[in-house]
Amino acid sequence: MSDTLNPAQQEAVTYLDGPCLVIAGAGSGKTRVITRKIAHLIAGGVNPRAIAAITFTNKAAQEMAERLKHQVKLPEGNRPVVCTFHSLGVQMLREDGAALGLKKSFSILDSDDVASILAQLTGATDRKTVRATQGVISLWKNAGIDPDHAGAAARDNDEHAAARVYRDYCATLTGYQAVDFDDLIGLPLAMLRAHPEVADRWQNRLRYLLVDEYQDTNATQYELLKRLAGPRAAFTAVGDDDQSIYGWRGATLENLKRLSTDYPKLRVIKLEQNYRSSRNILAAANHLIAHNPKLHDKRLWSELGVGDPVRVVAMDDDEVEAESIAMRLQAHRFERRGKFSDYAVLYRGNHQARIIEQALRKERIPYVLSGGQSWFERAEIRDVIAWLRLLANDDDDPAFIRAITTPRRGVGPQTLQALGTYAGERQVSLFAALFETGVESRLAARQLEPLREFGEFVNRIGWRAKKDPPGEVLEEILRAVGYHEYLLSTMEEKQASQRWQSVTDFVAWIAKRGEEDNKTLLDLAQTIALLSRLDGNEADHDAVRLTTVHAAKGLEFAHVFVVGCEEGLMPHSGDQKGEAPEAEEDGPQRVEEERRLMYVAVTRAQRTLTISWCRQRKRAKNVVSRLPSRFIAEMKLDAEGGAAAVVSADSAKQRLAALKGLLKPG
Repeated sequence: MSDTLNPAQQEAVTYLDGPCLVIAGAGSGKTRVITRKIAHLIAGGVNPRAIAAITFTNKAAQEMAERLKHQVKLPEGNRPVVCTFHSLGVQMLREDGAALGLKKSFSILDSDDVASILAQLTGATDRKTVRATQGVISLWKNAGIDPDHAGAAARDNDEHAAARVYRDYCATLTGYQAVDFDDLIGLPLAMLRAHPEVADRWQNRLRYLLVDEYQDTNATQYELLKRLAGPRAAFTAVGDDDQSIYGWRGATLENLKRLSTDYPKLRVIKLEQNYRSSRNILAAANHLIAHNPKLHDKRLWSELGVGDPVRVVAMDDDEVEAESIAMRLQAHRFERRGKFSDYAVLYRGNHQARIIEQALRKERIPYVLSGGQSWFERAEIRDVIAWLRLLANDDDDPAFIRAITTPRRGVGPQTLQALGTYAGERQVSLFAALFETGVESRLAARQLEPLREFGEFVNRIGWRAKKDPPGEVLEEILRAVGYHEYLLSTMEEKQASQRWQSVTDFVAWIAKRGEEDNKTLLDLAQTIALLSRLDGNEADHDAVRLTTVHAAKGLEFAHVFVVGCEEGLMPHSGDQKGEAPEAEEDGPQRVEEERRLMYVAVTRAQRTLTISWCRQRKRAKNVVSRLPSRFIAEMKLDAEGGAAAVVSADSAKQRLAALKGLLKPG
C-alpha cells in the first residue's frame, strides 16, 4: 500500500466535527487510518495523552502502537493511550475502584478459577454443566443483566439454575476481592454510572476516542464507550458489519444501528478499496455477503489484478482432504519458491485440526497451531501464575490453595477444610485467617506451623516483588518451593523435563516483560490474567498456520485453504464438539453470522484461495455423508470444482515428484 491515502481514507482521517463511523471493509487499511488520524489530532494541537485508541487484543494494540511510533516521535510519558478494552478497564478500576469497594490489588480470575468457584457453588461434578453455567453468566454480564434480573432473562431450566447461582457467584468474587474478565467492562461502567465525579474526570482525561473492530462490541462495552465519550461525543468508531462473528459471546450488530440513533449527527464513511486480495477472491466474497441484509451497503474492489481462479475441491473423505492439502501445499510452494508462512489452513472447529496436523507431519511440513490451547493454560504455567496472583492479592483464595498444595507444603485437605470453615465464619480470606489468634483453637500446632511458615514466606517474597527484578524473584520462589524436584518426583523424566522447560521459558518471558516495560513482579502479577487472555502472539517461524477462522480474524496470508466447507460444519449445525451455538438456533440470524464467518475466511487470502469439502466425514466411529456448503453456491462457484479443479492426493504427489525431478542433475 502506498503512503498516499485514498479519498475515503483521507476523509476518515481529517473529519473532526463530531462522532464518526468508519465502515472499513476487509483489507481496506483501517489500522493505517486510525494511526494517521491520531497523528492528525496531535498535529492539530490535541494533547497526545488525551487520545485513546481502544482495540480487542494485545496484538492489535501493539501493532498500532508500533506504527504510531514511526509516524509521531513523542517521549514515552507523552504518548496516546493505546490499549485493549479490558486493559483500560483494569486501569480505571486500579485508580478508582475504591468507589466500588475494590482495593488496588484486586485479583483477575481466569476461566478455570471461575469454573472452580461455580463447581463449588453448584455442587456439579460435570465439567460441561459448569462451563454451560459459566457461559450463561458471562453472556448476562456482557448484556448488562445483573443477578436481580437474571431470573426473568432465563429461558429454560438450566438458565434458571444459573440465575440462582449468579448472586452467590458475585458475592464470592466480592469476598475474594476478585473480578472476572467480564467485570473489567461491567464494573467500570457501574462506577461511571454511580459516581458522576469519576465519570467527569475520565471524560476530561480521554478527550478523543478511537475504537477498533466496533462490530465486536457487546452491550456493556457500548455503554462504557458512551459514558467515556460523554456529551462531547468526540470519537471515531471503526468497524465492518460484514465481519461481525462474535454474537455467540455477546457481541451485537445492534451497536452499529444504535450509533445512528444515539448520535443523529454521526458521519458515516465507507472504505471499500481493498489492498489485500485479487479480484477473483473479492468477487467470491462480494457474491457471498450479498445474501446478508445490510446495515451499510458496500462493495469491495481492488486494483491488484484478476488473480488465480478460486478453486473448489470435492474430496472423498477427511483423510483424503488432509493428505491432498499437504501435497498441494508442498507442490505449490515448490513451484513458487515460496515460504511455508505464506500458507494458512482455516477450519470452523479445533477438532478438525488433528487430521491435518498428521498429514503435515507425515510430509515434514512445519506448522504452528492457533486457536487451540494457550501456553497460559498449561498446568505448570498455571501453578506458577497462582504464586503471582497470591503476591498481587493475598485475599485470592483459589490462588492460595493452588500455591500451598502444588507442591504440598505439609498441608493436607483436612487442614485446609478447617482453615476454610474458620475463614468463612470470620468473613476473611484464608491467608488472613492463618495469622489470626482465633484459628489456634481450630487447628493443632502441627497443622498451624506449616501454614504460618508458608504465610511468612509469601510476605517476605512479596516485599521483594515490589522492588527486585521480576525474573530473579520468580526464580527464588521456584527454588524455595522445590518446583523442579516436585515435577521429577511426580511424573516420568521426559514429561518433567518438558514441563520444567515450559516453566523456565515463562520465567524468561516475565523477566523480559519486566525489563521492557520497566515493571516489578508485583506490577506484572496484577495483570497476568489479562495478559494470558489477550496475548495472541505466535512465534515468528517459517511455518504453515493452522487456525480456526475466528482466530484468523485480522490476519492475512498469500495462500489460503478453507477446509470442511460442508453443511453442518460451515454453516455450523452445533452438533460438533462444542464450538459455537447452533446455526439454526436463532433462525436466520445465526446463519447470517456463519455467512459472515465464511466471508472472513475468504477475505484472509491475498493471491490464491482453495475451498474443500468432503462427501463423507468420520464422526467418532461412524462415517457420515456430507453435502457441500450452501456458501459455495452463494459465491457462484461450482461445488464439484469442474474436472480441471479436482486433483486427488495421488496426482498431487505425482506432480510434486515431477517438479523435484526437474531439479535433479542430468
